[in-house]
Amino acid sequence: MKKRKKNLRLLAAVLLLSTVLSACGEEEPAPTSTPTQTPVPTATATAQPKEFALPCYPEAGFHPIQGTNRTNLALGGLVYDGLYELDQTFTPQPALATGYTVSEDRLTWTFTLRGGVTFSDGTPMMAADVAASLTQAKTSALYGNRLAGIASVQAGEGAVTVRLTSPNGNLPALLDIPVIRETGGVPLGTGSYVLQQSGESYILQRRNDSWRTPAPALETIPLRTVEEANDLLYAFDTQEISLVGTDSTGVGALGFSGSFETMDYPTTNMLYIGFNTAQGPCRDAAVRQALGRGMDRDSICSALLSRHAVAATLPAHPVSSIYDAETAGTLNYSLQEMDSILTQAGWSRSDGVYQKGREKLELTLLVNQDNSYKTGVADAIGRDLTAAGVSVTVKKLSWEDFTAALSAGEFDLYLGEVKLSADFDPSPLLGGGALNYGKYNDPTATGLLSAFRAAQGEERTAAAKALYERLGEQAPFAVLCFKNWSMLSQWGQVSNATPTQQNLFYGFGNWSFAN
Repeated sequence: MKKRKKNLRLLAAVLLLSTVLSACGEEEPAPTSTPTQTPVPTATATAQPKEFALPCYPEAGFHPIQGTNRTNLALGGLVYDGLYELDQTFTPQPALATGYTVSEDRLTWTFTLRGGVTFSDGTPMMAADVAASLTQAKTSALYGNRLAGIASVQAGEGAVTVRLTSPNGNLPALLDIPVIRETGGVPLGTGSYVLQQSGESYILQRRNDSWRTPAPALETIPLRTVEEANDLLYAFDTQEISLVGTDSTGVGALGFSGSFETMDYPTTNMLYIGFNTAQGPCRDAAVRQALGRGMDRDSICSALLSRHAVAATLPAHPVSSIYDAETAGTLNYSLQEMDSILTQAGWSRSDGVYQKGREKLELTLLVNQDNSYKTGVADAIGRDLTAAGVSVTVKKLSWEDFTAALSAGEFDLYLGEVKLSADFDPSPLLGGGALNYGKYNDPTATGLLSAFRAAQGEERTAAAKALYERLGEQAPFAVLCFKNWSMLSQWGQVSNATPTQQNLFYGFGNWSFAN
């Protein structure tokens, strides 16, 4: 597709496509275990859906481990498989692995590989392919952070052995890494489709020898070539492509229009308020606890994030099995509890502001000004806390000034976003973590974190509860919500879709299509 519609160029030049994958670290309705589908009310479906087609950026390359183009990476869910895949509750489901054994110290995991799996050229998948793929992923920008705890990967007879530097009882949740075989061009995959090129045209061709059942309904999926963001907008608006994924509340979210349906799905992208635990009023854990009780998370999700988020008070998504509702309830919004905590800590309200002696409870909240949704959330928190007796000044900064102020500790509160790994390890926000700008250090929490990371099964649930209770007492940060991302599809063209954060095409064999 060539460049078109000059009037769209100015709009799209400042926009970035956000699909199933998100960068880690700062950017950045009732919970349900499955995505929720809602029609877009501004459009009326009248046109007959066209052929199901997807976008691609050929010039960006199609490597599923080293690639950086999010649209192309999304296609990987149809072409490649990992040892495991994550369902809508972030639970790892077996894919190329059928099971595992773990050593007593929980540092050595041996994964049994599924037999009879072949790459798209018909050659058998070998343990060496899995080991090489994981080893390559360890050094990639896309997967390197989550695999930092892997010391080595070794191929065996029908199995792969992974050795860790420290125990992780939920390692399978990190192993939805594409297994590939390098060819010098587009790597081979074991998935339901193979990417084929004819001249400047690309298609996904369904494989007849795939291990997956049921087979997808579509034999071929045309790929429409796009070169830049305005091409993508135009192609979707004119129904030349059928489906896109987007972070609707992200920086530069694209302004899609026309007749389409929206299906939200949960992510591990967590919005939170970070506290300066080293200096200022927030060095007192009681103040931090109280502030956390003064944040109306439900209102933030519904009114400010357009319901593209799920309220939470713990650093795990509410659909996750380790989310402890009882502990979460003790951290919910309650101005009465906020007042009680501050009163017990020696603060009293005078002339509308809490004071302790001559000290007034006056705080500065930092936020990155580049995202209008986040500045709206920060403004709302500032207004609500100020109305409740805590004087909050919201300071909106450019990304460079924002990160510089955090590194220098020049804040009381800040609004942050982090993409947690699928095992919901909160290490980045705690002692030694890259996002621990508030200088929180608690040996008890560190020990509980280690126990949580090492635990499996019911032990992990109990360990998570103990960790969350400690974090509730210490309140180094206050969780606000987990963002939903959205799959946009042409009206009436797709049904039974079950997108997930890591695979927009999860369960594709069960999808139905109008044409």
